[in-house]
Amino acid sequence: MRRGKALGQHFLRDPGILAKIIEAANLTPEDTVLEIGPGPGDLTAQLRERVRRVVAVEIDPALCAHLRERFAATSPVEIVQADILEYPLEPLGRFKVVANIPYYLTAPLLFRLLGHRGQIPSLTLLLQKEVARRIAAPPGGKEYGALSVAVQFYTEPRLCFTVVAGSFTPPPKVDSAVVHLVVRTAPAVAVRDEALFFRIVRAAFGQRRKTLRNALKPLFSDEAIARAFAATGIAPTRRGETLSLDDFGRLADALFGDTAGS
Repeated sequence: MRRGKALGQHFLRDPGILAKIIEAANLTPEDTVLEIGPGPGDLTAQLRERVRRVVAVEIDPALCAHLRERFAATSPVEIVQADILEYPLEPLGRFKVVANIPYYLTAPLLFRLLGHRGQIPSLTLLLQKEVARRIAAPPGGKEYGALSVAVQFYTEPRLCFTVVAGSFTPPPKVDSAVVHLVVRTAPAVAVRDEALFFRIVRAAFGQRRKTLRNALKPLFSDEAIARAFAATGIAPTRRGETLSLDDFGRLADALFGDTAGS
């Protein structure tokens, strides 16, 4: 069984911590679970006792061979050798996600999964602690940013517990944390144009020291920006980190239909 740092593999094998992850996932016996990066299969072994079906997607061929041998006689477990960024998710139907995500894969994988949110009631993810805190951060602090807004727009995140680096083999350089994301039945804020909403969010956090007025100048005319601030009552001297999701939604709706700046 190969253990390669090249794939960002840090294996968590402590049965007590794995049991806490499963508890945080709020699983039922009727669930299908997509496990991403099962590694040697210790979490998989606990999942199979709790749910109807486990689809474990692992990119490492050596680990897949080990997993297929370990779970050869276990009908609820399906081992798939694939890149999770390319693996088709539609055929899975409705499923929950439980994953120990390699740090380098966090953002692209998270946004791919949120793109399939209609199929996913919840995601329970073991992430770099700093990223987990950013996901769950409220407005007003340094941890709150574009990632916070994007994830909270579609889910209700809960930071569950920290896992210290020494719990992994090999240990990473930083601690990790488990975050549980309950997918919303509708976005947190009703906006006229979601693409515009996220353009404004990205602009607001692109250079955090900029005021909102200056951050929006590349996107809209000075007149449009002035009208939007007047309509919403949001001060143009504020910075993105001080705005709630509702504030961003009101600003996006106020700017809907205006011509972008040069």
